[in-house]
Amino acid sequence: MRSDELEPYYRARAPEYEQIYYRDIPDQRAELEAEAGRLQGLVTGKRVLDLACGTGYWTEVMAGSAAGITAVDISAEMLCEAAKKTYACPVRFVQGSLLDVPEDGGRYDVVTLGFWFSHQPRQEYDHLYDVITASLQPDGLAWLLDNSPPAEKSEADVVRVDEHGNSYKRRWLRDGREFVIIKNYFTRVQLEAAFSDRFDIRRLVYGRYYWSAVVGPREKGPAGSAGRPETVPDGAR
Repeated sequence: MRSDELEPYYRARAPEYEQIYYRDIPDQRAELEAEAGRLQGLVTGKRVLDLACGTGYWTEVMAGSAAGITAVDISAEMLCEAAKKTYACPVRFVQGSLLDVPEDGGRYDVVTLGFWFSHQPRQEYDHLYDVITASLQPDGLAWLLDNSPPAEKSEADVVRVDEHGNSYKRRWLRDGREFVIIKNYFTRVQLEAAFSDRFDIRRLVYGRYYWSAVVGPREKGPAGSAGRPETVPDGAR
């Protein structure tokens, strides 16, 4: 078994992936609903690039207020699931790696990345940040969402930690197939450190089950920062 089977895992998981959004845990659902409201406000009237769009769950959320969305995913199986949804704004799906976004003649107001940052190798953050920055309008913003540790329950399925500090975990599908994928977790302080070298953090929400961040390319100038980000306390809904 290879040490990281991320792509085949998500290709195989596509038909069952959205179960994560419908777990019978009221507080967990409440965090997702609150984030959906914040995200719709962020993208109102905007052109959006939705990287690693998966089954289109967050694409559909954004379509309620966005002007238009380009949604990218490497998995044809994920895009097939996304195409089954009905969207309230124009959505264009593109199959491709989020690190090799196809040229389409323009930049975007908002770049979104839901549940991917935990899979991004730590040693390759700069490459991801380059893609985000190159895809944004000068005053554009990026939105990221991912798991806090309690959403993933036990740490007993950790296989190893590599020399870069990346954690690898076992995952199982309903049919019993087992995969090993990269999956990192972050404290609030670690997230601030991960983003602050390249971005101004505009908002950081760190809940019990999920965290989200809104960041913009770091502005030039003596201050070097947009100041302290708007934050929501740990466990806030």
